[in-house]
Amino acid sequence: MCDDEIHPGLIQDPTLSRRRFGLLTAALTGVATVAHADDAVEEKDVEIKTADGVADAALFYPKGKGKWPAVLVWPDIWSLRPVFRQMGRRLAASGYVVLVPNLYYRTKKAPVMEGAMNFADPKDRETIMGLAKTVTPTTAVLDAKAFVAFLDAQPQTNKAKPVGTQGYCMGGPLAFRTAGAIPERVGAVASFHGGGLTAEGPDSPYLLIPKTKASYLVAIADNDDQRDPTSKDKLKAAFAEAKRPATVEVYVGANHGWTVPGSQAYNEASAEKAWSELLALYKKALG
Repeated sequence: MCDDEIHPGLIQDPTLSRRRFGLLTAALTGVATVAHADDAVEEKDVEIKTADGVADAALFYPKGKGKWPAVLVWPDIWSLRPVFRQMGRRLAASGYVVLVPNLYYRTKKAPVMEGAMNFADPKDRETIMGLAKTVTPTTAVLDAKAFVAFLDAQPQTNKAKPVGTQGYCMGGPLAFRTAGAIPERVGAVASFHGGGLTAEGPDSPYLLIPKTKASYLVAIADNDDQRDPTSKDKLKAAFAEAKRPATVEVYVGANHGWTVPGSQAYNEASAEKAWSELLALYKKALG
């Protein structure tokens, strides 16, 4: 994990309440919709055996009888915390079995940081970058296989449907790696302000595209595009050559972290647009 995959100055509030989350999305989704998600969704803290130990994670699925497609959500650099639990609930309320793992289970259980988290603060930066370095292309593949196997073992999962996976910040490359590791299961990939998708080297996430069978949504932050304006072109060319359905879009005016409520960069209008695009992707690709 390299520094340029994380936008400097990113500040997160890990204590975002359900009520505040509802207020943040009220203008476009309605408070009632968010509140209803809590009533309609089962939430469980789970432990998942992996090749390297036991991962802590949060599992969400609609209440009642039925089976639904599964989705693996890779959080951003701050890992599993209240806001990603809330996002997991919201996605599950739309008809999915959702797993949000702790990226750093090998080192520490979630939440891995307490209080406000500022990437520009040297102490916070040193701590979180130390944890981020424990996530590698090798561990990503091992974890992806274990997490998807766990989802497939749940009685609520409809295994006849493909799996979706989405990632935020450093989670974007992890979503790509999931599709490359389990192409026969992953039918949809979404990356939101993903870092290092077209990084140099043989392990670059976008080089996995030809191995996959998924449809893609790549939502790029405006300031990330300004820092690396060629990345979107590399992605578009790779998708076209591999004949993979893909939407690659720069969200003008939305900066790195814009989709995550509680972040300094949160942009409600752009976040809701991205969420709508995500649901459209899953509806088409996962059924």
